[in-house]
Amino acid sequence: MYPTPLPGRHRDGSPRLAHHPRPVRVAATSPSRLLRAGHSTRCRHCGHRIDLYQRTDRGPIALHPAELAVAHVPEACRWHLSGGLVHPHSDGSNWCRIPHALLCPARTPTCPMSPFLESARRDLAVRTRRLIDTGALTPAPPPAHTASPDDPAHPGRPVVQLLLVRYLAPAPLEAVRCVAQTRHRHRCTHAVQTQDRPAGRWRLLPTGPSCRSQRALSDALMAVYDLGHLPHTEQLRWRAQHCPTHAATPGTADIALAAWQVFDPLLHAAHIRSNLPHPEPSPRSES
Repeated sequence: MYPTPLPGRHRDGSPRLAHHPRPVRVAATSPSRLLRAGHSTRCRHCGHRIDLYQRTDRGPIALHPAELAVAHVPEACRWHLSGGLVHPHSDGSNWCRIPHALLCPARTPTCPMSPFLESARRDLAVRTRRLIDTGALTPAPPPAHTASPDDPAHPGRPVVQLLLVRYLAPAPLEAVRCVAQTRHRHRCTHAVQTQDRPAGRWRLLPTGPSCRSQRALSDALMAVYDLGHLPHTEQLRWRAQHCPTHAATPGTADIALAAWQVFDPLLHAAHIRSNLPHPEPSPRSES
């Protein structure tokens, strides 16, 4: 017969410690509204874990989750974290991070590979083959259709102008998805573009200066989805990539990074379209 334990204690008399869960909050000084859980995901091509971090010059970049010694990594491939942002150089320490693209078996490395990186790349290739053989991974298929700049049936990635800046959308406007986290810790399934909110308008605007040269390439016109006439709060909602429900909820945390890319005519020349996707009919005089 076991003695009845005292309140707040185990049967052996040791105190029973209560573990109170801590609420997850986003710091006000964070460069993004992304929770730390949203930084980690899996590569669609090899199935290995990657960490997403925001760069200081462009959009997010996928890094290998482990730190490596700088002696095994070429200088041009070293990255380091500071203040929640990733910088494309070393911080002077003996350790650094590298992009996942260097080790991904499904991609071609863009930096010179050391023997250590070649060995790590082969190890990941073996693991990827095991995942495919066991059915745990189905590699992402190549895109079935390559959108043409002047193809009105396949708009691809349009250029969007908001907050006086032009961005390259991550997907067609109707497929741009909210990045907020739901109550069940999943990504919101709603789209950013809704019919109950004012929509933008397609316009033919000059290509503008390049982010690299800051000079206009030519006087050619391109199709731009202009949101500049919308209220400032609505443009902020688009920039944050939130649906109207999460945009109206204060303190909403993101489970993914907003995928907007600052538009550069040189880098994104393949996405420049010279025709409007939905041209307005020319006015006719009624008979």
